[in-house]
Amino acid sequence: MDISKEVIAAARALGKAIQADGRYLEYVEQKQKNDDDIELNGLLGKLSILQMSYQNESEKQEPDKARLDQWDEDFRRTYGEVMLNDNMRAYGEKKQAVDDMMNYVISLLTLCVNGEDPETAEPKPNDEGSCTGSCSTCGGCG
Repeated sequence: MDISKEVIAAARALGKAIQADGRYLEYVEQKQKNDDDIELNGLLGKLSILQMSYQNESEKQEPDKARLDQWDEDFRRTYGEVMLNDNMRAYGEKKQAVDDMMNYVISLLTLCVNGEDPETAEPKPNDEGSCTGSCSTCGGCG
């Protein structure tokens, strides 16, 4: 693939600007808080073990339904605890802010690639059917 040096330089500059944005910096800071949260990491480890146990049992020729039901119940309860964790809730908010920013940028770039004026192109808000950056949910560019 032959991409001009100017396009690559602009993409690198955009990446640098994104990494300097307050939303990104808050996301990185919150991610570190999650990594440092011993309780949260214990719950995440428990989720992983429950998931592996469930998967291993379900792959048996004659899985023990009572064990599967218990692991499923334990998984749901533990998942609920994870989602109630203050750091995990804050992480979700910070990640959503970065995702929203990225969706806007991708939508803007898509408009430009489709011929809109880069100086005036303005993506529609997501609730009005604009591009989210995910082709899997797309009804087509237009």
